[in-house]
Amino acid sequence: MRDGKGPSRAPVLQFTNCRILRGRRLLRWEDLWVREGRILDPEKLFFEERLVADQQRDCGGCILAPGFIDVQINGGFGVDFSQATEDVGSGVALVAQRILSHGVTSFCPTLVTSPPEVYHKVLPQIPVKSGGPHGAGVLGVHLEGPFISREKRGAHPEAYLRSFEANAFHDVLATYGSLDNVRIVTLAPELGRSHEVIRALTARGICVSLGHSVADLQVAEEAVQSGATFITHLFNAMLPFHHRDPGIVGLLTSDRLPPGRHIFYGMISDGMHTNPAALRIAHRAHPQGTKTLSGSIAPMDVCVRHFLQATGCSVESALEAASLHPAQLLGLEKLKGTLDFGADADFVMLDDSLHVQATYISGELVWQAEEARQ
Repeated sequence: MRDGKGPSRAPVLQFTNCRILRGRRLLRWEDLWVREGRILDPEKLFFEERLVADQQRDCGGCILAPGFIDVQINGGFGVDFSQATEDVGSGVALVAQRILSHGVTSFCPTLVTSPPEVYHKVLPQIPVKSGGPHGAGVLGVHLEGPFISREKRGAHPEAYLRSFEANAFHDVLATYGSLDNVRIVTLAPELGRSHEVIRALTARGICVSLGHSVADLQVAEEAVQSGATFITHLFNAMLPFHHRDPGIVGLLTSDRLPPGRHIFYGMISDGMHTNPAALRIAHRAHPQGTKTLSGSIAPMDVCVRHFLQATGCSVESALEAASLHPAQLLGLEKLKGTLDFGADADFVMLDDSLHVQATYISGELVWQAEEARQ
């Protein structure tokens, strides 16, 4: 109800009877306040605007966590983002809508190694887009390849792999056609001239990730010094850890990173691609966490639950690995991956076993479980 003072304003929603993930803690005695798609500071609402909520929603004791952010998803539900169809956008839209049920509120559609003509056709069809009832928001495209190692290419088609030519960044532009909608590029840092490419990409605000690589630790460290900030699916498609040279994995405990630089790493926490012991090793190497979760073919909420069970980490850490950390990786932590005041009201409602009960984007309910509707 309003007190009748002041001009008419946008409605205020108050989410009650919940536990809010904020500041690495689940807060039990606070409500979540939303107006015009943003998280409100209730003190300012009460004492400066002299207003109360227009509508209250009882969360039934559920957890409210920031919406999950998937920075590596190649498709799903019969859609492959790397297929140069006439209507790529409809496939992206389908996936964007379906992943709402798994708590994902924004994502990076990911293309595997492809010929230039595919990039030229597909990339313009995947613009950055806000989320809503139509589906999760698109934060930009993740290009995984084609500048990767032949030895560690995995399922990437060998015929389309490329190396950097004399004018390395020009070759990148010629290959992709445009970087306008690109947010992340995964490359192998041992390729010649990779460091000038890393510097050029990061200068454009594009995150550079190391992956599908046979790089040793020194090469990986030099790549981070040039601007790389991410490791694509840690342990997978890279040299195995060796005590004399731990390779890219050694970045987790390297003492040669630039001051203040954090290296983020994605982990396929699906119970198949990465052994639970490897998940525990990575988590314990960085107990405060700079990890993000990538799902392969497993839904993001399944990965969160598996990561929690495999590592024995806190609920807070598991949820932040799917929300705060990917937002930090992309430089979006002021708006995404957090429920701090002023942030976008993208959040997921979870039960005690971390099953998704409802998904909200900009404070609007965009998906709800059948049992939660009753």
